[in-house]
Amino acid sequence: MIIVMKAESTKEDVAHVLKEIEKTGLKGVLLQGTNRNVIAVIGDERILPQDFWDVLPGVEKSVPILAPYKLASREGKDFNTIIHLPNGKTIGGEKIAVIAGPCAIESKEQIVEIAKRVKDAGATAIRGGAFKPRSNPYTFQGLMEEGLIHMAHARDVTGLPIVTEILTPEHVKLVSKYSDILQVGTRNMQNFLLLRAVGESGKPVILKRGMSATHDEFLLAAEYILSQNNPNVILCERGIRTFETFTRFTLSLSIVPVLKEMTHLPVIVDPSHGTGKRSLVNPMSKGAIAVGADGLIIETHPDPEKSFVDGPQTIDLDAFAQLMEELKPVARAVGREI
Repeated sequence: MIIVMKAESTKEDVAHVLKEIEKTGLKGVLLQGTNRNVIAVIGDERILPQDFWDVLPGVEKSVPILAPYKLASREGKDFNTIIHLPNGKTIGGEKIAVIAGPCAIESKEQIVEIAKRVKDAGATAIRGGAFKPRSNPYTFQGLMEEGLIHMAHARDVTGLPIVTEILTPEHVKLVSKYSDILQVGTRNMQNFLLLRAVGESGKPVILKRGMSATHDEFLLAAEYILSQNNPNVILCERGIRTFETFTRFTLSLSIVPVLKEMTHLPVIVDPSHGTGKRSLVNPMSKGAIAVGADGLIIETHPDPEKSFVDGPQTIDLDAFAQLMEELKPVARAVGREI
């Protein structure tokens, strides 16, 4: 259920409603809009009559929400969420965001060089893995805190916000100390303890779709983060597992317009993991923008053949700069800019 506040309602009215919600054993989450506030009621509100909230000061009406994801649904918030980054850039607005960088941080020199080059090409933020979840336990697992320190140095040099993956709830405090945006990877999409922990951090979170997750499961995972009073969630399509073996995964671009109908959260696409082939990064990036994606997250490296991780899906820095130029007319064609 959502409680729609009157346009002229005061902060005191909102605080009173939130207090009354707590008294009933439910949880209220404030969704601040441009014209009026909405409060989502979390829990089994069926214990109360439907008009229970309508008599409270400042309340215009209460409306049941049919979707199981109350906070992520457009039923509760009919305007798009925009994530504001420290460098003044946004994710979810009219301008398409591009996050770029290596799959893994290999050295300070490597990440600084990449950060400089992707910034020159127009990137919004830089990504890089310090903790690497690998299927093979004997492969490179990341530089860990040393990698985070290198990323922070690259931010100091370029001004670009940094994005890095987080693997466990225990790492939230450490990674939050360095990173501007936390990333939850596909294998952790339903790690509910981790989702709650990143939600409590208050940091923006990129949530990657699980490789076998349905649309509803994806949005319910986002709900875990949102329910911790953290509205800054970015959904990322990164491909799903199907019977096809030519590409690493099947990049389901149809999920972008579907999610746009279902949720107010920004949606970005990862064509690098979604295909596993660097030759497909360019066309799938263009396709993602054409179907309405709010951004891209792309793996790039000075010498992909020597990359410690995921070289076959990584493009070099010249190719990234060229891609950014080729994306501009595509963005203009759909009324956006990059």
